[in-house]
Amino acid sequence: MDVVVVYESKTGTTRRAALAMGDEFFTRGVRCRTYPAKGVDPAAIAAADLVILGSWVDGLFAVGQRPGGRRNLERALGLMGGTDGTTLRGKRVAVYCTYAVAPGRTLSKMEALATDLGAEVVGGLAIRRDRISEGAATFVEAVADLSTV
Repeated sequence: MDVVVVYESKTGTTRRAALAMGDEFFTRGVRCRTYPAKGVDPAAIAAADLVILGSWVDGLFAVGQRPGGRRNLERALGLMGGTDGTTLRGKRVAVYCTYAVAPGRTLSKMEALATDLGAEVVGGLAIRRDRISEGAATFVEAVADLSTV
């Protein structure tokens, strides 16, 4: 089983969540590699059984929330396989976001991004920035078995 986490992080919170997920997968004996959106390895995505996409919540407190750094995720994932955006075609993908106050519709927007890139979205979780460890453990618990289904 092979998992890849691709994240976009502004302050380091989403990166910490990605690394915590990597640790959780490791304790389960699952190979997991983490990459910032600007440094993702196309071969790792191609080999992965499960791809996890992460971002922070950008926008106002209760209005206009969206995935932060979405363009970086789109460039990294949509253009790696060519300009047709087939990088995630047929891949199982789970999404997560980190937030301080409220996630709004950020997860559904991330799911739409993954679907637009050809992925099969299998789950998602909003993780509060002051509960990164617990959120990562909960997320991995929910998606760990999906990579072999």
